[in-house]
Amino acid sequence: MVSTPERLLQRLDWHVVRRLDGVLQGNYRTLFYGFGLDLAEVREYQPEDDIRYMDWNVTARMGTPYVRQYHEDREISAWFLLDLSPSVDFGTVNMLKRDLLIEFVTVMARLLTRHGNRVGAICYGGRIEKIIPVHGGRIQVLRLINDLLKQPKLSKAPMTKLGDLLDGAGRTIRRRSLVFVVSDFISVPGWDVPLRMLTQRHEVIAVRLWDPRETDLPDIGPL
Repeated sequence: MVSTPERLLQRLDWHVVRRLDGVLQGNYRTLFYGFGLDLAEVREYQPEDDIRYMDWNVTARMGTPYVRQYHEDREISAWFLLDLSPSVDFGTVNMLKRDLLIEFVTVMARLLTRHGNRVGAICYGGRIEKIIPVHGGRIQVLRLINDLLKQPKLSKAPMTKLGDLLDGAGRTIRRRSLVFVVSDFISVPGWDVPLRMLTQRHEVIAVRLWDPRETDLPDIGPL
């Protein structure tokens, strides 16, 4: 179970963030290459290129596919879109899906801010409950943790409409950003369209919260 913001950050900073940062240190710039806004060059398309960077105007003029390549942005803005609807309070006594969500946000936010980037969050629980604007530094990570720990558990809430969270993010996030959608994706249908729209403007990573007991029935013997 999670504890206070400071103790949680200290534990994960030592046991996870530092080790992960060491593993990624040599590849950190490579991971985010092409994320920035400064155009580096336009070149012919290669099979491994992301089609989202296609330059359709140049492609039409030249008669062959071309892509835009960018200088890495020195400062990344990362947003966490957090589904805190009642279904995330499912899990074992020791670890709920909500706890997994908080620990994931803590690790990724700390990893990003250690490299001078900014992080923020949009919290959803049947409706958008809170928007935490992007800022950098350790204090911002502690603020995220503190706000998440204080978010009340919702025993009753309207049906989860993940599309509302994604639509809200599209209206809120103006600058091209790295966006983590953290949810168990137990929602009414219709969220795929706003998700596709979000991916057209931002770099989107979906993180699914899952507990084995949601699909594996316990062995209780013959009935």
